[in-house]
Amino acid sequence: MHPAFSVIFFTVTSGAGYGFIALLGLFNFLYLGMLIDKNTFFICAAVGISLFTMGLISSTFHLANPKNAWRAFMRFRTSWLAREGLLAIIFYPIIFLYLYFIYIDFQLDYFLLMQTYSLIIFVLSIIIIYCTGMIYACLKTIPQWNTFWTPINYITIGVSLGALIFFFILDFNNYNIEPYKFYLLLLIISSLITKLSYYYSIRGPKHDIGQATNAAIKLKTTKVRLLDVGHTGSTFLTDEFGYKVAERKLFKVKMFAIISGFLAPFLLIYIHSFIFENIIFCILAISLAFLGMVAERWLFFAQAKHVVNLYHGSQNV
Repeated sequence: MHPAFSVIFFTVTSGAGYGFIALLGLFNFLYLGMLIDKNTFFICAAVGISLFTMGLISSTFHLANPKNAWRAFMRFRTSWLAREGLLAIIFYPIIFLYLYFIYIDFQLDYFLLMQTYSLIIFVLSIIIIYCTGMIYACLKTIPQWNTFWTPINYITIGVSLGALIFFFILDFNNYNIEPYKFYLLLLIISSLITKLSYYYSIRGPKHDIGQATNAAIKLKTTKVRLLDVGHTGSTFLTDEFGYKVAERKLFKVKMFAIISGFLAPFLLIYIHSFIFENIIFCILAISLAFLGMVAERWLFFAQAKHVVNLYHGSQNV
């Protein structure tokens, strides 16, 4: 598939934003009240909301007619795109009401209600990330995406990016980060493991041109092959759905995504936590993680091959 930068930016930033907000809700729930002071909490919330808002806005840039984006909400019962879009819109009044309750110290009088609300914020944020992943995972015509590892990757990567930002803000505001070092490192490793599992699951071609053509015309004893395609030049389908990149380049991008997106942030946070504490390491970890995730998401689209390529002469999809 042709990697559109607007979609790459959308999936990375919105995932990080919802992952960040999910962690805020989870920590409020687990710590039975406010983990940080209100000013710091509102800063965290503003960063998370800004991230997923920028992502949602950028998601309209790849549309031929952005003014028709509202149509994406019309198929909630059958479309993961509609579900993600509608839940993202509904999430705004929910999170703003949550922030208002925190502002007026609503939890002091209605503690259990606010604990439940915090859990709802966490669950809804994760569900939205899951819906974003399922936009791609539900497409059976793209075997590289049609795996349960796709939404899992979206969730683990989004939460780990949010955790990096959360860790930085806590450290910058002189909070005790000692209890959270291990959890952050564990999240980074978990996201790497799920990403490697995804790569392993798509390591071989799932569709062979001969088998696919034979199955289509119900011939089992004769091997059918495509002699010629129905056009002499490239078309919209071959450009968008048959994006071709050299295997060497794909391998280099994959190595960069793994090193910059996972290994380097893990090493930098480990050094900051256990060897030499310096806020610069956190900034570098966040910067490299986002660069790595942009590369990872570019690779996610570049590796995907639509089965329509079988019709256009592709031997392996």
